[in-house]
Amino acid sequence: MTQAPSGSSDTARVRWRCRRGMKELDLLLEAFVARRYALLSPVEQDEFIGLLEEDDQRLVAWILGGEPPPRAAWRRLVQGIRQARAEAAG
Repeated sequence: MTQAPSGSSDTARVRWRCRRGMKELDLLLEAFVARRYALLSPVEQDEFIGLLEEDDQRLVAWILGGEPPPRAAWRRLVQGIRQARAEAAG
């Protein structure tokens, strides 16, 4: 059996971690992974995985509610998630 390249399986794992309890959040995070995750540096990818460790209510407040996340790297990622949402919409 042939294994997928590590990048593909890593992305699949990240996609799985984007599945949350809220459909809107699922769609936003999955759109970001589909459009931008592979373009992130390894450090930024690690930051995104750290962001996914936060609970849904915090993520919603940061992504949809406009509250700034406490870390600068997360603020940049949240901006990217919002931009990916806009790109997907139109």
